[in-house]
Amino acid sequence: MKLSSMMLAALGLVAALCGSAAAQQVTGTPGSPSATTTITGKQLPAPDPAFGGVIKNNALQSTPWWAPRIVPPKAAPNVLLIMTDDSGYAVTSTFGGVVPTPALDRVAAAGLRYTDMNSTALCSPTRAALITGRNHHSAGFGVISEQSTGFPGYNSIIGKDKATIGRILKDNGYATSWFGKDHNVPAFEASQAGPFDQWPSGMGFDYFYGFVGGDTNQWQPNLFRNTTQIYPFLGKPGWNLTTGMADDAIDYLNRINQIAPDKPFFLYYVPGGTHAPHHPTQEWVDKIHAMHLFDDGYEKLRERIFANQKKLGVVPQDAKLSPWPSDILKPWDKTTDEEKKLFIRQVEVFAAYAAYTDHEIGRVIQAVDDMGKLDNTLIIYINGDNGTSAEGGPLGTPNEVAFFNGLTVPVADQLKFYDAWGTDMTYPHMTAAWSWAFDTPFSWFKQIASHLGGVRQGMAISWPGHIDDVGGIRPQFSHIIDIVPTILEAAQINAPEYVDGIRQAPIEGTSLAYTFSKKNANAPTRHTVQYFEMMGDHAIYKDGWMLSTKVKRAPWDAFGPANPDPLNNVTWELYNLDKDYSQVEDVAAKHPKKVAELKKVFYEQAKKYNVLPLDASVAARIVAPRPNITAGRSDFVYTVPMVGLPQGDSPVLINTSYTVTAEIEVPQGGAEGMILTSGGRFGGYGFYLLKGKPVWTWNMLDLKRLKWQGPDALSPGKHTLVFDFKYDGLGPGTLAFNSFDGVGRPGTGTLSVDGKVVATQAMEHTLPMILQWDESFDIGSDTLTGVDDTDYQTPFPLTAKLDKLTVHLDRPVLSDADKAKLEAAMKKASD
Repeated sequence: MKLSSMMLAALGLVAALCGSAAAQQVTGTPGSPSATTTITGKQLPAPDPAFGGVIKNNALQSTPWWAPRIVPPKAAPNVLLIMTDDSGYAVTSTFGGVVPTPALDRVAAAGLRYTDMNSTALCSPTRAALITGRNHHSAGFGVISEQSTGFPGYNSIIGKDKATIGRILKDNGYATSWFGKDHNVPAFEASQAGPFDQWPSGMGFDYFYGFVGGDTNQWQPNLFRNTTQIYPFLGKPGWNLTTGMADDAIDYLNRINQIAPDKPFFLYYVPGGTHAPHHPTQEWVDKIHAMHLFDDGYEKLRERIFANQKKLGVVPQDAKLSPWPSDILKPWDKTTDEEKKLFIRQVEVFAAYAAYTDHEIGRVIQAVDDMGKLDNTLIIYINGDNGTSAEGGPLGTPNEVAFFNGLTVPVADQLKFYDAWGTDMTYPHMTAAWSWAFDTPFSWFKQIASHLGGVRQGMAISWPGHIDDVGGIRPQFSHIIDIVPTILEAAQINAPEYVDGIRQAPIEGTSLAYTFSKKNANAPTRHTVQYFEMMGDHAIYKDGWMLSTKVKRAPWDAFGPANPDPLNNVTWELYNLDKDYSQVEDVAAKHPKKVAELKKVFYEQAKKYNVLPLDASVAARIVAPRPNITAGRSDFVYTVPMVGLPQGDSPVLINTSYTVTAEIEVPQGGAEGMILTSGGRFGGYGFYLLKGKPVWTWNMLDLKRLKWQGPDALSPGKHTLVFDFKYDGLGPGTLAFNSFDGVGRPGTGTLSVDGKVVATQAMEHTLPMILQWDESFDIGSDTLTGVDDTDYQTPFPLTAKLDKLTVHLDRPVLSDADKAKLEAAMKKASD
């Protein structure tokens, strides 16, 4: 019996798309426009099937044939993957905290709570691990993108052999989207010059609405739709990104549901909360203030949280509370009345931000419910990408940019911002003492990978009809790399062997789907070995034991010489986590053989997953050279207005001498407006015409502003304005010798008009590390916030004609004598 050409084509389709008929799910008549098929997914994108119709000399005697549309398996769920930012284990009500988080409570009540989920201790690294299913060093993110260095584990580039979950699901027929924070674009590839292969659109996400970088002002965010910057807040006082992105996600879900109701979605929802700046709306600040949650201080808060955790069963009944670190954080009864007032204000704004963020997440979950799709939606809600942040330091700060430049703001100066705390006039962070409390019962915080306060996250998973222990608790050790294999198993989709012709590295995580069954409620974990490393601090988990390096620096101590040998110059601590949940009792002295065994395991893991070379430097890596579009260039010329060039791809005017020359033509009636600016309200510079007079302003972290101003308004006609700065320092090259002596040094600035000096002023200090990172390098106007609100309001367009703007950098170069001196000092310090 002969087979028809259509049948032969169908068989060929099976072979091409699926490899085995048993794996295939086909609907409709093969070749018809409505036909669909699943694929094995071993090769992405799936190879094109052979044409299965008939082609004669003319169309009337020919038979058309359409390749079937690729769809996921019929049982594949929608997936809502949620992760908040900088939020430790004890923040949420779901895990014993005092901040109300009904959305996370809802997911936990409908599914499971996980009490041993672990992150990497830092933002970009956790996020790279989350979307790839590989360890953070394997994915190129040993540190945040702004600290990247030229080693495979640290270059902030997700390799093409590590396709994201977005790409895998997209090529298997999902609608994929990403909302909120994207901290996985290399800082040197964030401009409109691209490339865009490391942006969400290049990593398998059909739609992106969010910001690129570590954080952003929630009132005036550095916001993108796909790769285009947008400004939805303009003309809308009170607009906040936390609500704005929920609105956009809900709109997106409804559009996809109406256009293609049978197409499952994968929505990756990662808001900025609760990373600094803490920017909740006043409504939420008022709600939290009225609850008086923090009036008795952070130690009492820990005790309440710890009692709640035992009551909820999210810590074992025999767990111990880690001791308070009185050597680095002042006990509450030792604080002054002014400190108590300030610290309570700080934490109430933080808590309001956490509650507000969860509320908006709840709106997105409810939208899925309103569409009637919640019963077929797998929700994974991870509270925090690391422990609570201590980057406000012991006193907190009204301006996080100050922390990243090594500046502590005194309490008296902070109190000047008391009423404005959390508004668009601050970029605030709280005292690290609250952060320690929000990581109860563990010790330490974000950045500290060796201790559980830095890596333990509360997580809830729900999936109606597939979890038979609703409301249960799961104690199995797990890690952020376990999420991708969990989603793939739930969707019945294979991890690909090839993507775009490139063989894929193995998934390194372990699926958690086995924990969905009640019979496995207390089954042994299937993730038995896991290394941890962040900025030299490291640990190894194996079979219930955790070998950890003793913490050598607090997160706010980021600006001194780093440990030159973080692999060997460490003190080891050993914990039996099966008996000591909170990592309180160091038993290294009792088990020297176990210490030796686990040290060896760590080193093997470090070699395997690109952890080497270990590097304990923190702030020094912020100003490390990178392959951005300014690398190797000293002169930059601009002839037309342009905005939106990010800090990582623009000329950097810190730790260097520079000359900025503007050739402009002033019209009749005079001119005003921005010529050049970088940064904004919380740190940066501006070169502008104010009532016709040329002005150069350095905004020193919103605490002080230095101005160079011409005495007269410019007359109509052509003018040449020059700001020349002579830097009196060796520059960032000293950092290679573990010395900060070359950065943040003094200098002298001179403003000239048409060749005549009109203002000269010395700067005793310059910014050593960074400008406000979520603000851009703008020419001809000023986006987002301005460097001096008393001088102008954005966008402050330039009304003169810009003929030419030139930026010349004269970067310091270390002499042989400088290098020899620095080398000797480094050797002496390490002896």
